[in-house]
Order: sequence, then C-alpha cells, then structure tokens
Amino acid sequence: MEFAQKSAYNGYKAYSYLEEGKDWPQIEWAKWDWAGRHVVDCSAEDEARVAEILAKHPYVSLHDHPTFYPKDMSTLDNIWDSMRQGRAVCAYEALSYSNIDCVFDNMMDGVNIISSPGGWKWIDIVHDLGMRLCDLAHQDLLVHAKTVDDIYAAKAAGKIAWVGAIEGAACIENEVDRIDILYGLGVRQLGITYSESNALGNGLKEDKDGGLTRFGRECVERMNKVGMLIDVSHCGTQTAYDAVTVSSKPIIMSHCGAKAVWNIRRMAADELLQAVAERGGVIGIEAAPHTTMSKTNGPLRLGPRELHRGQLEHPALARQARLLRRGHRQGHRRQCDPRAARGLGIAPVSARQDIVGS
Repeated sequence: MEFAQKSAYNGYKAYSYLEEGKDWPQIEWAKWDWAGRHVVDCSAEDEARVAEILAKHPYVSLHDHPTFYPKDMSTLDNIWDSMRQGRAVCAYEALSYSNIDCVFDNMMDGVNIISSPGGWKWIDIVHDLGMRLCDLAHQDLLVHAKTVDDIYAAKAAGKIAWVGAIEGAACIENEVDRIDILYGLGVRQLGITYSESNALGNGLKEDKDGGLTRFGRECVERMNKVGMLIDVSHCGTQTAYDAVTVSSKPIIMSHCGAKAVWNIRRMAADELLQAVAERGGVIGIEAAPHTTMSKTNGPLRLGPRELHRGQLEHPALARQARLLRRGHRQGHRRQCDPRAARGLGIAPVSARQDIVGS
C-alpha cells in the first residue's frame, strides 16, 4: 500500500496558534518518518481488496500514543523535560498518512509527570486532556468523537475521529464520580489499572493478584452506567477476569498478546482471551515486537475464528488463516501454533507505521 494523505489535512502543526519559545518551551522533536516510510508489497488482488475494505469500513486503531518524543533521546532527562512542560505534541501529519479513520489516543499516559515523577495524578490528567482539546479545537483533521456516529461522520468527511482514552484509573483515586467527570470531558475509554496496582485492582507487574476490589466493582458498574468502555490490557489476570465477569457490557483488551505464544506477564492466557470474546468483547494485538513475538514462536498468528469474529475483515487475516490451516496439515507448529489462535475474538488494529512508540 502506498501512502495516501487525507485531504482534510491542511499542514497544521500542534500548538501553532502559539509562539514556541515564548508561550511554551522550544523543544526539538523527532520527525515522524525519521526511519523512513515502509511500504508493504501486495499483489494487485490484495491491493484491490484492501482499497475496498478501507472504502467501506472505518479503520480503527484501538490503542495509540500519536505524539512526538524529543529528537535527542540520549538521556531520560530530555524525555522528562519535554513531558513536564504539559503539552503533548500530536503528530497530525503522520496521522494524515496513516489510513486510520479513528484513533483511540491514550495521550501522555504513564509519562504524564507534570507535577509528580510518579505520574497519574488527577490534576495532571485533566491538564493534559484540556491542553489536547484546546489544540484539537484549532485544527481540522481530527474530530473529537463521542459517539459511533461521529466515527462514521469523520470517515465520510475524509477526517479522523479522535477518541480520548486513559490507560489506567489511578487518577480517579477513591472518587467514583471522577468517572462521570472524565466522560463529561469527552473521555470514552478507561483502563482498570496500568501495570501498577491502584484502588480498583492489581496490575500485571504485581507478584500477587487479588482481583477487583469492592471499589473496583463499583467503578465497573459506574462505567457501564455512563457508557465508558473498559480496558483490561494492563491488569493482572484475576483483576481482568473479574472485570470481564462483573461488567454487564462487553469490554476490550485494546493491546495485548497470547501467553501461548510467549509466556510472559504482559501476555494474556487463553482462558482470559476466551472470556473476553465470549462476552462480546474485542481483543487487539499490540504492534510492538517485545510483546507479540519471541525467538521460539515468531510473530503471533491469527486463525479462522478471527476472520469471522473480527469486526473488520482484512486480507492479512485471510493469509494467516491459510497459514494456520496449512500448518495443521504439515505439522508446522512453530510457524502456526493453534494455541495462539484459540478462542480469540479480534478486531484488527492499525500498524503504527513509525508514528509512535509502544
């Protein structure tokens, strides 16, 4: 696929309504395509099929951080200094070339250290969100999406629907009403935990996982009531499973992988993946080498179930299904391990094309 830029992009750069160096600190940011632009070679048939899919269906990235990091990454100090200034710089031009119709933007996320090196403070989350919404209000490519209809409308207009998301709920502390506040500010997705534990439950970094707390169950119920999408990508296994079973609505694992492929904490067990899928949820495979492949198993393969369960069709999934079936016949389990595909209900997410980090 060649890179085609969305017509709605008019060259806008983040915060260009201000004077850099006067109104906000001047920082040299990395170019979005500093590593070059990788074009995937496809057959004419596949090119036509992809073009048909992109024309008919919204192309959704379930998890992204489409913002810049400083050009000089030689020390952490440069990263921290750029984050502390409180203005995440959105990569508008990169998004305009991405073919994405809707992006779930997790913003500054774990590097939101404006007032605290520990991050995740309520005042910082609100500051970050407000700054981004102000910037969005000055440009024409991204549309702040609050409903599914907004996504379809953005696609029809040649624009990109922007969905505000927060990857972990530590910022709400012990205040369940903050879920309502975030929703009122336009956030539509909230993670139960990031990798660290919080008042709702345990993150995947913890040695022990006690599952959802009483407060966590209350928060799940509140998110169901207000219409906040629940994400369990960084939860401990029991906490994630509790969220799946307590929630009256489908949830997502927006970016994860399978333990059957690589048995590390960051991956999810088949039982959890099946539980998400069986309740109508969606699973997105993270486009990051350190979480989707290993030396012994290679890249994660998708199987026939993903083809008919996925919310969007994609020729890459068809190829993976053919590989899986051929692997079964020929015994190539290292290439096409059926455990990797068992029970997953996957909606494809976008490859990041060097826009952002993991």
